[in-house]
Amino acid sequence: MNDLDSLVSQAHTEFAAAADANALDVAKSRYLGKSGAITVQLKSLGQLAPEERKAAGALINAAKSKIEQALEARREAIRDAQLAEQLAAESLDVTLPGRGNGKGGLHPVSRTIERIEALFRSIGFEVADGPEIETDFFNFTALNTPENHPARSMHDTFYLEGDADVLLRTHTSPVQIRTMQAHAARHAGADHMPEIRIIVPGRVFRVDSDATHSPMFHQMEGLWVGEHVSFADLKGVIADFLRKFFETDDLQVRFRPSFFPFTEPSAEIDVGFMHGDMKGHWLEIGGCGMVHPNVLRHGGIDPEKYTGFAFGMGSDRLTMLRYGINDLRLFFENDLRFLSQFR
Repeated sequence: MNDLDSLVSQAHTEFAAAADANALDVAKSRYLGKSGAITVQLKSLGQLAPEERKAAGALINAAKSKIEQALEARREAIRDAQLAEQLAAESLDVTLPGRGNGKGGLHPVSRTIERIEALFRSIGFEVADGPEIETDFFNFTALNTPENHPARSMHDTFYLEGDADVLLRTHTSPVQIRTMQAHAARHAGADHMPEIRIIVPGRVFRVDSDATHSPMFHQMEGLWVGEHVSFADLKGVIADFLRKFFETDDLQVRFRPSFFPFTEPSAEIDVGFMHGDMKGHWLEIGGCGMVHPNVLRHGGIDPEKYTGFAFGMGSDRLTMLRYGINDLRLFFENDLRFLSQFR
């Protein structure tokens, strides 16, 4: 009996000293394992006389029960201690102000496009849209671009594999043709066709990539078709837009003779810098001209009765100039250090 009381006392002591579950399992095996002290006591019952065996077995089982209770109590204490430690490590101070979610914002190019749309809507233009995957007809042929033109080369244009007539549009000009055709169809047979005044912002694709060019970039084109539309109207619209866009009446705008297949006459649009490191320098920011008669015909419009002008500018370049950004690739790297400046 004294030996059993001693075993129970030792088990209590060892269990209390166990710092974690592994140490507790090691201590348990010394008493309740296959070769443990209590197991040895139970195996020794066979050596006793039958009349002694029952009483001794009851004492051993009672000691075993006390050891098991001590074991479970210590296991529960270890679990409670671990939980308390975890809760302390993950504690939340409810008196601290909430972190909240970071504020998002429009991409700088999206800001520019919205600004362009607002300025042109204020003078009666509508915003038009069209597919980014185009056919050779709408992207080139209908825009008076001959088959041997360099722009049709695979080195300049992304063609879809398996279909030489389908490509990623290289400009938003195909929307001009689609708009004219739809407009002409709506007013077929009428003596007078209402004017077309649209701008076409959107993504375009060309095989080009460096600090000022990207395989995917944003372009904004405009079209005005009517009975008495002239180059003077074109100059007035472009100059007024650029001065409002850059918020200065001192902006110098010039039109330099050039060539585009889809306009005749054609011109490059240049702006002159009045301040900063570029003061006194000119920068080309777009092209324009009177819509070529062949383009009007492809649009279903009589070039003997109606004239029009078209222009195109890079929305990305306008954004770079407005915000003083010198590398186009920053727009597409998704660097929050850069983008957060425009929130």
